[in-house]
Amino acid sequence: MKFKKFGKALLLSALSAGVILSVTSCIQSYSVGYLYVTGTVTSETTGNGIISGFKINHDSGGLTPINGMPVASGGANPVRAILLTGSRFLYVLNRGVSKNPAGTSICTTAYPCSGANITQFVVGANGILTAQETFTTQGINPIRLISDQGGNFLYVLDQDAPDSAAYTGVTPTAANPNSCMLALTSSVTSCGDITAFQINSTTGRLSLMVNNQVTATLGGSSKLTYFPVPANPIDFVMYSSLLTLSGTPTDGDVVFPYTYSSSGQLTVSQNSVQTLSNSTGPMYNATAIVSAGGYVYVLDNDPIYVNSVKASDSQILPFTLGTGGALLPAVSGPIPDDAYQTDPIYLISESKGKWLYVANQSGISSSVSPDGGITGYVVNSPYQPTEMAGTPITFGTGGGPQCLAEDPSNQYFYTANFNDSTVTGQMLNQQSGNLTPLSQTSKAPTQYSLNGPATWCLVDARID
Repeated sequence: MKFKKFGKALLLSALSAGVILSVTSCIQSYSVGYLYVTGTVTSETTGNGIISGFKINHDSGGLTPINGMPVASGGANPVRAILLTGSRFLYVLNRGVSKNPAGTSICTTAYPCSGANITQFVVGANGILTAQETFTTQGINPIRLISDQGGNFLYVLDQDAPDSAAYTGVTPTAANPNSCMLALTSSVTSCGDITAFQINSTTGRLSLMVNNQVTATLGGSSKLTYFPVPANPIDFVMYSSLLTLSGTPTDGDVVFPYTYSSSGQLTVSQNSVQTLSNSTGPMYNATAIVSAGGYVYVLDNDPIYVNSVKASDSQILPFTLGTGGALLPAVSGPIPDDAYQTDPIYLISESKGKWLYVANQSGISSSVSPDGGITGYVVNSPYQPTEMAGTPITFGTGGGPQCLAEDPSNQYFYTANFNDSTVTGQMLNQQSGNLTPLSQTSKAPTQYSLNGPATWCLVDARID
C-alpha cells in the first residue's frame, strides 16, 4: 500500500498523538512506592490485627488500595512494623491481648499481654504481603521494633524482663540475683529488656541471639537470652549506639546507651544512664526518641518556659552523640512545640534536611487542631530550628496521628490516625516547606478510610 503526502502526514499525526497519550497515561498511573498501615480492628475471627496497603501515585500523591489487602497482621494488637533494606521482608510486632479491665489492648506489668509475636512477611509483586513465620520475644509486653542500618539484626524492646522484680513480685538477693542486678547495678531489681535476633538475608528468618556479656546466675555459665535496660522503657533508637528511653516516677526520664558491634552484640556503655533535663529540671513525660538529620531527638510532654514565660505544653530536645553514646545538647537547646499542640509522638527530617516535622497526637484547644496536627520547623544554620508561620493550623491531620512518613519521591507526607481511622496526605512545597492537603493541590482526596484505628505506618520505595 502506498500513501500520498497528505495520507503520510495524517498517519504521522495519529502516531504522534498515540505516543503522547501513552506517555501521559504512564505518568498518571505511575506508582512511586507503597504505604503500609497497621491497625487494631479486623473482622477476622482469629482476633488478628490488620495491615492495609496503598500504592502512592507519583503525579498526585493519591492512594490506591493494593489488590489483596488488607491482610491479617499475624497476631492481635499490632503496634510497629519495619521493612528491611531491599524491601524483601516486612516484620510486624503484635503485642497480643491483655485481661486488663481498662481494655484488652492495654498491656501493663499487672496485666501482661499474651500471644505476643513478630510476624514475618514477604513483600511480593505489586506490594502484596504474604505471611511467613512468627517469632517470640524473650521479655514481657513488647512495645517497639527496630533493625540495624544494614538489615542484619532485629531488636525488640520489651516492657518487662522475664525475671524483673516488678513483674514476678519476687525480690532478688545478692546470693540469688536476677538479670536486672547482674546487667545494670546490684541495687536495681526491676528492668525491661531488648530481645535481639539475627536475620537470615536469604529467607528473612530470625534467630535468637544470646547476651555474651552477662551470665544468668553469679558464677554460672549460661548466657542471658536478652539485654536488660532500665525499668519502664518508652522507646529506643539505633544511631551509632543503641539508645533506650525510660521513664522513672521520681528521678526523671533517662537514656541508656548500648554500643553494638558488627556481630549484633550489645555492650553497656561506660557512660551508663543519663538523666534528661532542661532549664527547669528533670523531665518526666518523654514520649519518644528518634534520629533524624544527624541528631537524636527526645520528644517530651512537659511544658517549656522561655524567659520564665510558658511557651508550650510540650517540647523537642535535640542532641548530638558523644563518646560511648553520651547525649550532648544541641546549640539550639530545647525547642518549644507549637503552642496549640501537645503529646508529640514522632519527628521526621525532610529528605534534604531543610525542614523538620513533628506529629502531635492532640491539641490543647477545642477550636485549633483539637485532635492533633503537624508542627513544621525551618532548620536554620547554624542549627537553630524555628517554627514555620501558620503551623500547625495549615498542617492538619486526622484524629490522633500515630506516625509520619515521607514518600520515596520526596513530594508527599502521610499520617495514619487512630481516633478517626484514616490516612491523611499532604503535599510538600519545595520552596517553603509548607504542607498542603492533597485535595487543594491535586485531584486526590486528602483522607482515606481504614478498617479501624491505625497504630503505625511506613513507606516502601520498591515498585514493580
